Amino acid sequence: MKVHQILATLGYGDAIGNEVLGINRALRNAGYESEIIVETFDRRLEDLTVDYRDMVGEVGEDDLLIHHFSLGSRASRTAFAMPARMMLIYHNITPPEYFLGVHEQLVRQCYHGRRELLPYRSRCDLALGDSAFNRDELDALGFSPTDVLPVVPDFSHLDCPPAPALLQSCDDDWTNILFVGRLIPNKRPDNLIRYFHAYKSLYNPRARLLLAGSFGGFEVYYAQLQSLVARLGVQDVHILGHISNEELTALYDVADLFLCASEHEGFCVPIVEAFYKQVPVLAYAATAVPATMDGGGVLYDTQDPLDIARLMDAVLDDVRLQDAVIASQDASLARLRAKDFGATVLRNVDILLAAGSRAAPEVAWDFWAQFDQSERLEELRQFRPALFRALPEGPALGARRPAPEGSQVDADTAKKSIEVYTDSAERRAPNAERRQ
Repeated sequence: MKVHQILATLGYGDAIGNEVLGINRALRNAGYESEIIVETFDRRLEDLTVDYRDMVGEVGEDDLLIHHFSLGSRASRTAFAMPARMMLIYHNITPPEYFLGVHEQLVRQCYHGRRELLPYRSRCDLALGDSAFNRDELDALGFSPTDVLPVVPDFSHLDCPPAPALLQSCDDDWTNILFVGRLIPNKRPDNLIRYFHAYKSLYNPRARLLLAGSFGGFEVYYAQLQSLVARLGVQDVHILGHISNEELTALYDVADLFLCASEHEGFCVPIVEAFYKQVPVLAYAATAVPATMDGGGVLYDTQDPLDIARLMDAVLDDVRLQDAVIASQDASLARLRAKDFGATVLRNVDILLAAGSRAAPEVAWDFWAQFDQSERLEELRQFRPALFRALPEGPALGARRPAPEGSQVDADTAKKSIEVYTDSAERRAPNAERRQ
């Protein structure tokens, strides 16, 4: 039996990537043939993935696709057209307005992702949210049936030896305030800097802020954060970027407080990682965060830096209060780990497979023709990029601008190049009959 997963991208060390790998292990241990089908991937995980274009014609009507939906993508649109039953796992899509002026491509991806989600109401046989917050959004959009696939992280990546250099530099008598997560606007690292500035100024000058998480593609926002640090004149703010598991372990080992200001989360795995490492958590009560904490840690509902600084000092200055917070986190983590993630996945897989095959989904009449044309153009873009650079510039404000001298390509030459590479793509592409 074939049960494959498909998603836009498989990232290294992120929450969705770790969940995908966990599902893959559960499926293979249960005897299913299972691949991870992607559009893009982290190079460290390349050997675990299959390109979505190579699976066209390989996924049949008796198979099951587990579709991780988080962004609009070509892999997602191709998954819709494949003739297989589908279980959709919704990881939530950040509202695109968070990225305006910071990452225009992500604005488009989030917008199109939210729009592309709606047709799956009739396409998927079961829609799962990885939190109650995400399930509520599916219900509001009209999906049925829905359920929750709880995120139960595998903490083995935090059981490795801590990175010695990071441990040595931060394991001292200073107070370490930690946040783990991508440095992107919805997670509000700018507010973390403001809260830390108030705490350091009013209560504890011997404190440092450690922000660990990738800012790749968000260099503009990174520059804005550095500008904020400079304007406030706050010292000891360390933006670490993407880190290894050894470095992550070291950070949790030296952290005195995990501070979260995120305004939009579908779950927020670093919070439960902090629970596991017994670091007190202080988090903003927004979206899925209260449900993720499930009675553990301390929630706050203000964004006033003075109020947050006062809360930080209260937790950090009172050992008995710290012990009570950690005890509440231990109880929350125990409830989470009591949920059998693998059994939940396999139970839903068995139910959908027992329902038998389904008719191929209805797609636009020229979908597969567009698919083939897109693949041909992509091959040309990779192997003959000069063809694209040589095209005349498009019209601007209603008037066509003349192309730069020497940029034109002889029409016969261009046509011949396209035919050669089109023939190559056709030899590699699955035939139309296998797609039906």
